[in-house]
Amino acid sequence: MQLLERIFHIKARGGNIKSEIIGGLVTFVSMCYILPVNAAILGDAGMNPQGVFMMTALLSFAVTWIMGLVANYPIVLSAGMGLNAFLSYTVCQSLGFSWQEAMVLLTIAGLLFFVLSLTPVRRIIIEAIPKDLKLIISAALGAFICFVGLKGSGIIASSPSTFVSLNSFVDPAVLIAILAVLLCFGLLFVPNKLVRGLAIPIAIAFSAIVGVIASEILIGTGCLQEVNGAWVYANFVEAINGQATLLPIFPTHMGAKFADFSGVSDVVFFGAFGSEPFNFGEALGKIFTNPASYIAIFSLVFVHLFDTTATLLAVGKDAGMMDAEGKMQNYQRAVLADATGALVCGPLGTSTLTSFAESNVGVSLGAKTGLAACVAGFMFLLSAFIYPVFSVFTAGSVTAPALVAVGAMIFANNLKEIEWKNPIVAFTAFLTIVFALLTYSIADGIGLGLIFYIVMMLFAGKAKEIRIPIYIIGGFFLLSYLLSSLLKILVF
Repeated sequence: MQLLERIFHIKARGGNIKSEIIGGLVTFVSMCYILPVNAAILGDAGMNPQGVFMMTALLSFAVTWIMGLVANYPIVLSAGMGLNAFLSYTVCQSLGFSWQEAMVLLTIAGLLFFVLSLTPVRRIIIEAIPKDLKLIISAALGAFICFVGLKGSGIIASSPSTFVSLNSFVDPAVLIAILAVLLCFGLLFVPNKLVRGLAIPIAIAFSAIVGVIASEILIGTGCLQEVNGAWVYANFVEAINGQATLLPIFPTHMGAKFADFSGVSDVVFFGAFGSEPFNFGEALGKIFTNPASYIAIFSLVFVHLFDTTATLLAVGKDAGMMDAEGKMQNYQRAVLADATGALVCGPLGTSTLTSFAESNVGVSLGAKTGLAACVAGFMFLLSAFIYPVFSVFTAGSVTAPALVAVGAMIFANNLKEIEWKNPIVAFTAFLTIVFALLTYSIADGIGLGLIFYIVMMLFAGKAKEIRIPIYIIGGFFLLSYLLSSLLKILVF
């Protein structure tokens, strides 16, 4: 006990060991959905989901312990929701990069972010961006995450006439997903604070349990059959026969093993030790000659910069770690701990590790020091050895409540703070969010929204109110679009 007090200064922070342990455990429970969801999202990019799960769990443990021991903050870190979606659905699927090339891009972005964290540049950039633009960017990110969850679960389907439409509930996975989302949103508004904090894990558990029961029944009756490693509907409703299911499949059908790290070699160091051959030099050549690479790198740094800084400030404030002048104690140590997560993630096979707002769940239960972070980090370590249990949670119908609810919370919490009385701000918010959704790209949403903002400010005679870094960032996006268009003209 005395050792813990010397390391974490629990009494000096006004806390106690019991609250720290409970806070750490509850924070982990409220965040554990990240492991299977991140594995599923990066799996869509072509990565080995089991390897991603393992490395996300191990790195979440390591970086969270750095935050707890070095900065003494009750902040837990894991793979950022939104940054992983950006990598998988924008960088890989929209821009056409392989997952290995995406990890190289992430490594470059992580290195730049780490350097920014060592210099005053990070603070200068943050201070140059108006508060409303920061809120708009975060709100757009939330809307995008929500849309990914709705699409990935099958609730929203593609339509040849209207582009997107509400899917039919004849698919059991879609029905379970929508029920889980409804349950999650209901629990988010019950009077009990503890239940509200566990709304996402409860909804995920519901969809996983009901989904497994449904898939077992369908497998037993022959309505779900394995075809080339995928489980598809057969002898079932005609509308979905031959379609791959989004239901969770029990691990015994998947051949998964406990403490099986075989997938790790497929994801670490860009898969250099895996089954897929990868030429690092060739990948660098493709990256640096593709204009889209620069906008992807910039977007990764840009989004992470605002997301993690806001979390550090918010959790630090709630944990009573602000001084009389409103400055955070040990801020630079916390920044470096967070930047370490950005630096190591790419080469070690997962998306950017960042500070999570769910840390506030533990803080609300009395956590005030890094001990809570270390408790949560230890739970991440244990998770690496029980992958088969979590493999159930990678199905689209199971991850839906997490993605939709987290996206909605990010969206609503940021949108309500925007100065809607300012028409330029209001139009910028609308355009940024709409472009992010309709282009299926956070980068395009931010870039086009920022360009429109600058143009509107210039025409309004408010050019002097825009700081120089904003012009530079907007010019970068505009140049990237022009270069990309020119490249397509030259190719065709």
